Amino acid sequence: MTIYVLRHAIAEARRQGRRPYTRAEETAEIAAEILSCRRKLVVTKTLLPSSSPDRVWKEIAAIEASSVLVAGHEPLLSQLVAFLLNCPAVKVDLKKGALVRLDVPLSEPHPNGILNPNGILKWMLTPKLAGA
Repeated sequence: MTIYVLRHAIAEARRQGRRPYTRAEETAEIAAEILSCRRKLVVTKTLLPSSSPDRVWKEIAAIEASSVLVAGHEPLLSQLVAFLLNCPAVKVDLKKGALVRLDVPLSEPHPNGILNPNGILKWMLTPKLAGA
């Protein structure tokens, strides 16, 4: 499965009177529109900053799709990237608007019932590299 991890963008953060989690949802909507995504946007509590990478992974692994885009906030997203690489000690600096591509094979579940990710980092695009 190809997983794209997208941190919410700076421009959305400047709006006055918006809930902080709305920025991630708006960023996902913009990305879906640009990518011509035909699937319905899924809003989930597992992407709240108080969640954990393993809870996010359980939800992603249950999706029947070849690729998924996850938009959210720090520090959860950088923790998710490290978790999907099966290197929880790795420190990832996700700037606002950064996009990461990981290829994560769906393997057999561990005896505890959780699919253990063993992803490959394909690339990371920062806003500065993208010319934003």
